[in-house]
Amino acid sequence: MSDSKMALRQVAKIQRATLDEAQISDYSRRIRDHLIPILKERETVLVYASKCPEVDTMPLIKWLLKEEKTVVVPIIQREDCSLRLSCLVDPAVLVPSTFQVPEPIGHEIPADPSAIEVVIVPMLAFDSAGNRLGYGAGYYDRFLARHQDIPTIGLAFSCQEVSSLPADENDIRMDWIITEQGTICCRKNAA
Repeated sequence: MSDSKMALRQVAKIQRATLDEAQISDYSRRIRDHLIPILKERETVLVYASKCPEVDTMPLIKWLLKEEKTVVVPIIQREDCSLRLSCLVDPAVLVPSTFQVPEPIGHEIPADPSAIEVVIVPMLAFDSAGNRLGYGAGYYDRFLARHQDIPTIGLAFSCQEVSSLPADENDIRMDWIITEQGTICCRKNAA
């Protein structure tokens, strides 16, 4: 991991930490409102289950379930630095697990990656070109590299935007980035 990426992660965490609980709730609601039009025509959505102070995805997950969409959540496998996928039918089964990420441990329903129509990804920082900075372990980049045909949507607060991010060849760019201020289409073929 490059020193510049480590420094950017720290700056992004500090920026995000300036948001209070009410702002996180309000901004997360606005992000969800921008996201819903993209998801309306999708049936199977891979979405991260958020932990504080990330963009809160729990109301989104509940909306998806109410709309009878198939919700898939990732489970972190530290042994091989990969993501295992599980369908989620009841958010109540999510419990803090690896890195305190809510996961359906003990209630897993294996999901087929080929059924996923869009992936919603957490971000620590991003730029308008679609480059994203995650937490540094590369779980999502490895998954997305194996499934390059699945559209990607990165969620973050606008305070996490930087002018430019260093991108390595294994970093996967987002098709869209959504903040409380709106939607950034990062690829011409995003549909």
